[in-house]
Amino acid sequence: MPELDGKRVFVTGSGAGIGKAIAALCTERGARVVVSDRNAEAAKQTAGEIGAAGVANCDVTDEAQVQSAVARAAELLGGLDVLVNNAGIEVSSPLLQQSTESFDKIFGVNVRGTFVAMKAATPYLMESKGNIVNMSSVAGLGGSPLLGSYCATKAAVVQLTRVAAVEMRAAGIRVNAVCPGFADTAMVERLVPDFEAVTQAPFGDLVAAKQGRLGTPRDIAEVVVFLASDRASWVTGSHYVLDGGLSASLV
Repeated sequence: MPELDGKRVFVTGSGAGIGKAIAALCTERGARVVVSDRNAEAAKQTAGEIGAAGVANCDVTDEAQVQSAVARAAELLGGLDVLVNNAGIEVSSPLLQQSTESFDKIFGVNVRGTFVAMKAATPYLMESKGNIVNMSSVAGLGGSPLLGSYCATKAAVVQLTRVAAVEMRAAGIRVNAVCPGFADTAMVERLVPDFEAVTQAPFGDLVAAKQGRLGTPRDIAEVVVFLASDRASWVTGSHYVLDGGLSASLV
């Protein structure tokens, strides 16, 4: 039996990249999935490609939209077993040169968006004894030049995950996070020129030296599926590092 057989899953930011890979693998492993993205066309295309149960789009910075999308997903699926908070953005800037508006924006998407989606999904997850998987990053576990505000948001996601797991354990809801390193995504591709400028080294050489290779969206989706499945029934309040040894190395 597929490990997510019959599970009802809602994935934010699943129109492309890692979110799309998560939605696709959840479907492949037996789940019924509702896709969501700020980009309606991308979400529609993903849903068609993977055979999703439907689409419930939202901008995660708008709490009313998030509440409506979660309710719509639960309606389409007949309930909800898994919320995957994948929607996120990056900002490349020296920290103290970043504008306050840009700082507020990244926190609005990466932290507040995660928070309001968890709140919206909790009533449905209490009924199903379901679980939440939040997208953090190794950037949330250490500092990186040009990614100061991004690092701060992803650290916040780890802490939200821990506290929510403790507080919702009695309700039977598990909450975990995944922390990928550099992966083969459009987000990382956008960072390459700035990283090469600040490090004075080819990005490919940095990746090879620090983590062996770029991760793939599928690498990350595999761990998300595990955490969403009943195989992880005693796993909660944890964050899983997926980085080819990047954060383990001192040299």
